[in-house]
Amino acid sequence: MKIFKNRIRNKMSDDFLANNLVVYIEREIVENIDTKSQPDPKTVSVYYQVKRSQTLIISINSMGAGGRMSNDPFDGKKILERVPVDPLFSLSDLKKAIPAHCFKRSVIRSSYYVVHDLIVAYVFYFLANTYIPFLPAPLAYLAWPVYWFCQASILTGLWVIGHECGHHAFSEYQWIDDTVGFILHSTLMTPYFSWKYSHRNHHANTNSLDNDEVYIPKRKSKVRWYSKLLNNPPGRVFTLVFRFTLGFPLYLLTNISGKKYGRFANHFDPMSPIFTERERIQVLLSDLGLLAVFYAIKIAVTTKGVAWVTCMYGVPVVGVHVFFVIITYLHHTHLSLPHYDSTEWNWIKGALSTIDRDFGFLNRVFHDVTHTHVLHHLISYIPHYHAKEARDAIIPVLGEYYKIDRTPIFKAMWREAKECIYIEPDEDSHHKGVFWYHKM
Repeated sequence: MKIFKNRIRNKMSDDFLANNLVVYIEREIVENIDTKSQPDPKTVSVYYQVKRSQTLIISINSMGAGGRMSNDPFDGKKILERVPVDPLFSLSDLKKAIPAHCFKRSVIRSSYYVVHDLIVAYVFYFLANTYIPFLPAPLAYLAWPVYWFCQASILTGLWVIGHECGHHAFSEYQWIDDTVGFILHSTLMTPYFSWKYSHRNHHANTNSLDNDEVYIPKRKSKVRWYSKLLNNPPGRVFTLVFRFTLGFPLYLLTNISGKKYGRFANHFDPMSPIFTERERIQVLLSDLGLLAVFYAIKIAVTTKGVAWVTCMYGVPVVGVHVFFVIITYLHHTHLSLPHYDSTEWNWIKGALSTIDRDFGFLNRVFHDVTHTHVLHHLISYIPHYHAKEARDAIIPVLGEYYKIDRTPIFKAMWREAKECIYIEPDEDSHHKGVFWYHKM
């Protein structure tokens, strides 16, 4: 490996790198690695690093004097290119690339983010409750949506921490994780243990057409009749609004868009086929947590009124659910991502079939869950405050298997709603169990 790297350095010049180095390394890989076994992951990592360097140098050399060409190899049309389906590395290779401290879960540091978000949420509540009711009507109509957006954003950050608790990423102690997650998710109208277990099934079977828990696209022959009626701008607006506002509660209540179990399934019935025998008591506990929150809401309505509870709490919580569905929809819906049937699927293929998104300043508010999702599906117990560092560490190993789409969020939602309607395998491919998105 050392000789291999030295030979690269000796030949490295800008022109050579831009035009010939990738071809040279590909030849080196073929000549120096036993093609009957998997290539050395370190060699593959070097190859992908240099290939990205080639993209960067070509971009810089292509810029004119006044050009504003991006030097990001993940920008532009390449983002829609399909992810390869046969990874050359293992999960162990990825873990070895990540600094050891990234795996450490500190209850003190994790608790800091909970306290921070609670303080910010209280400040938003205090300002809204103290000042908005006394604003003149035109200003109040503007102020309430600002409050709803800000409060929903920070509460989504708390929801993300609750989600991390379900992955045992909050601390080294499972009981602390479950206690914090139970309180946070119950307060935000999510059945903690019920969703934790169904979400675990999703992570275990990502993009498996047979066993994934959610975001299971339809074959062309299974597309509903109304999909054609909605295949136009007004129809897409309706579809997006319906999905983002009602998608999460309907998924919890009726398992809409979820795995087909052969009988009715939801997240509140302890006997639901979603859950195993040993999980049923905790599903019931999740229900009791929500009942306690509903009781608190009833008391608040009695003392403060329906309008106050709706404006201060109800709309922000709905906003949390909207943000959650937008984030997960964009993570799992993209032209470059494959789905697999049982003949092709394995765990690492499925885990790699997700994509990171850029939500701008909300990345930080959402504790980076938006642009570290690929890492999260590979190693879900890394806490959010180490996620970016861990993601950056595995990108050279992932190479072409890593995708981040920085398309503006509203534009991305519209594109995905238009282009990702059903899935089919390529007719001329020998991978008949690999399915790709198509439009109507």
